[in-house]
Amino acid sequence: MTIELQTLPDDVDALKAIIATLASEAAETLEKTTQSLTESYENKIKYLEEQLRLLNYKLFGRKSEKLSPEDVLQGRLFDEVEAHGEDKTDVEEATDVIRIAGYTRRKGGRRPLPAELPRQDIIHDLPEEEKVCACGNERDHIGDEISEKLAMEPAKLWVQRHIRRKYACKKCEGVETEGEGTVKTAPLPPQIIPQGIATPSLLAYIFAGKFCDGLPLYRLEKIFARIGIDLPRSTMCSWPIDILGRYHAFFDLLSGELGRFPLLGIDETRVQVMDEPGKKNTTLSYMWCFRGGGERPVVLFHYAPTRSPREIERFISGYKGYIQTDGYVGYEAVCSREGIIHVGCWSHARRNFVDAAKCSGEGTFAHTVLERIGRLYDVEDEARMKQLSYDQIAALRREKSRPILDTLKEMLGSKMHHIAPKSLTGKAIHYALERWNTLLVYLSDGRIPIDNNLVENAIRPFVIGRKNWLFSGSPRGAAASAAMYSLIETAKANGLEPYWYMRYLFEKLPYAKTHDEFWALLPNVVERGKIEGFRRGGVA
Repeated sequence: MTIELQTLPDDVDALKAIIATLASEAAETLEKTTQSLTESYENKIKYLEEQLRLLNYKLFGRKSEKLSPEDVLQGRLFDEVEAHGEDKTDVEEATDVIRIAGYTRRKGGRRPLPAELPRQDIIHDLPEEEKVCACGNERDHIGDEISEKLAMEPAKLWVQRHIRRKYACKKCEGVETEGEGTVKTAPLPPQIIPQGIATPSLLAYIFAGKFCDGLPLYRLEKIFARIGIDLPRSTMCSWPIDILGRYHAFFDLLSGELGRFPLLGIDETRVQVMDEPGKKNTTLSYMWCFRGGGERPVVLFHYAPTRSPREIERFISGYKGYIQTDGYVGYEAVCSREGIIHVGCWSHARRNFVDAAKCSGEGTFAHTVLERIGRLYDVEDEARMKQLSYDQIAALRREKSRPILDTLKEMLGSKMHHIAPKSLTGKAIHYALERWNTLLVYLSDGRIPIDNNLVENAIRPFVIGRKNWLFSGSPRGAAASAAMYSLIETAKANGLEPYWYMRYLFEKLPYAKTHDEFWALLPNVVERGKIEGFRRGGVA
């Protein structure tokens, strides 16, 4: 209400009425302001409480995304071993599966030890006096009761002495004939690293330890020192760089395999690299992981100093097909290119609702959404159990998954404007709806997985290893690490044991000269039978 002094009435009652009106409006405005501030503060408090509960879960709770009633009530907040662990002594968890019509169960007992391991028999016999029966006759040996236990010794090392025979002619008393030297020496076979002490078996052991098991080189250095071998980490660090430099054509061939797949999964993680040109040592670089999905998959790691989408563009230049990623905005620019269809990841969409459910009570909207997403994964489990073809998987998804998704979208849309956008549930809803079209793409093609978990699983060993070795010493070292991770993860994706594949590769690689010879050694090309034959000591 606006009042000008010139228009104020002289009547006292009229003035009182004006004052009363102003007071009423002021009180109403104050009440609205107070209510608005109260709601704002309450929302802020709820947001902070939610963030605190989420932080507690990340620090002290289980890392699994599966929820139980105890999780909802924060009963597992400190998740001690005693809270859920059984006393397991010599009976290990069974891994054999028995399939019976209608259900599956795991077979009890311990898995037998590998038959190819050498056996040492230790005979336990009765004392002579106990071999005599109470009736006076000697007991007969009627059989044996055998139990097997596993024994081991530290890693076995030996020295290979390459003795090259030398020959000379004594008749001509060392007179050099035309075109020939007076002394002929047997040539040394091609070596994976011509100079130095590294053999294929030693390299395979060290690389499997670092790039597969996450052992930093300083720990491997100590392991060797305990058995009397002085092997500095600086020497071990130079070997991957040397191999990448010598056999760059082989690794280029492996990178070229990526373009033949109809589906690429991409993920990235940070890495700290020392001595990068124009960058401080404290700044972050990135390790990208690409997985070509389909028969004979390929997993490639690519080191880059930035997270720019241009790094992906350079690496997959000319690629056409499906690309499956998480919600990082940088992927949108790459996937908007002609010939590329962007596929979303339901694991990432689900993960946001898991965080919201952990920080809210039982029966909340986040739990309802998780139950619906769980039905989508039930359909995928059904397809896997029935071993359906790609066309059959797509048909099953259209029949069972599509109705679930239609209902889920209606649920999310109805709640979008009724839940605080900054809350965990609000953010989860926004994430899913913003990427809804990409999350539906998997319905159209049975070759596309529902999520990008295969890529995440491939990049996980790098993330675990990074917690131990913390950083790469140079850009060349980071690139060499990417090459070794590519070898190991591609071998694993194709069912090869990493140590034995690398040992086979490093034996054969020095002899390879042509394109076809290099190609036959790729981890997605070489036959598993060759590696098994090499492992057993046969001819591969």
